[in-house]
Amino acid sequence: MTMSLGPYASFIVTSYAAAALVVAILIGWIVLDYRSQTRRLRELDRSGITRRSGRSAMDRP
Repeated sequence: MTMSLGPYASFIVTSYAAAALVVAILIGWIVLDYRSQTRRLRELDRSGITRRSGRSAMDRP
């Protein structure tokens, strides 16, 4: 399926490629940040620090 994009073909293709690159970079950034955050949470759990949201109302002193 070949489309004729006219005289602006290079601009259109470049724009789509740039948008796809930005989306790919954002997805990569999110994946790396997720891994970093889960690693940090595991380290905190190992050191004995717990999350406040993990306690129930009955656990209060």
